[in-house]
Amino acid sequence: MATSKVKVRRKSSALVENIKTIVYAGLIALVVRTVAFEPFNIPSGSMLPTLQIGDYLFVAKYSYGYSRYSLPFGWPPFSGRIFGRLPHRGDVAVFKYPPDPSIDYIKRIVGLPGDTIQMREGLLYINGQLCPRQPEGDYQVNDDGIRTVYRLYVETLPDGVKHLELKATDQGEVNNTQVYTVPPGHVFAMGDNRDNSADSRFMNGVGYVPLENLVGHAEIIFFSIDAEYPWWEFWEWPFEIRWDRLLMLIH
Repeated sequence: MATSKVKVRRKSSALVENIKTIVYAGLIALVVRTVAFEPFNIPSGSMLPTLQIGDYLFVAKYSYGYSRYSLPFGWPPFSGRIFGRLPHRGDVAVFKYPPDPSIDYIKRIVGLPGDTIQMREGLLYINGQLCPRQPEGDYQVNDDGIRTVYRLYVETLPDGVKHLELKATDQGEVNNTQVYTVPPGHVFAMGDNRDNSADSRFMNGVGYVPLENLVGHAEIIFFSIDAEYPWWEFWEWPFEIRWDRLLMLIH
């Protein structure tokens, strides 16, 4: 009988220790996700060619300080940012969609508070200064079997930050805009796939992004998959992984 009781105590003690381990691991993961890094995936092509559909990336949540959107479920609610810092022009950032903060967006920050932004014939002007672009040939996009050829450019922002962008045309409303003046406490965000991005050019949509809505700076791609085949064709999965994009820094 004594031996049976000892075994029961040992099993009970082991169960308690396992539960503690799981709880501690969960708390550590929650703290890391809240104050350090959070994973995100890319569901659309608005940031092509920089980010592709199927990219999984880590976002540094400490980059711009913390707001209520840095915390799980936005709780507890408070206004403003703690340890707040402005993004740099050219940062790729995740933010909460202003009309519906339950939705995450990722775009490139091109305008800071007080900046003027305008598109003229497909070219970006910041504070009246042209952001020059250098042609880099063509770029083919496959969208549900439909292949479209875009023009690929390297654009240089006023601070010297260079990044890739795609252009389908230099005509149309989104390529010839009004002059936007970024209000205090806000930033102006645009997608690198310039003609296929819902961004700050649309005042009835994204519009100016409040600094409070910033979640963090996109740092590194830790996984990427093409996901062309259905889940039951699991033997194709290794061939769908984009091995060349793993651990790629985001610029």
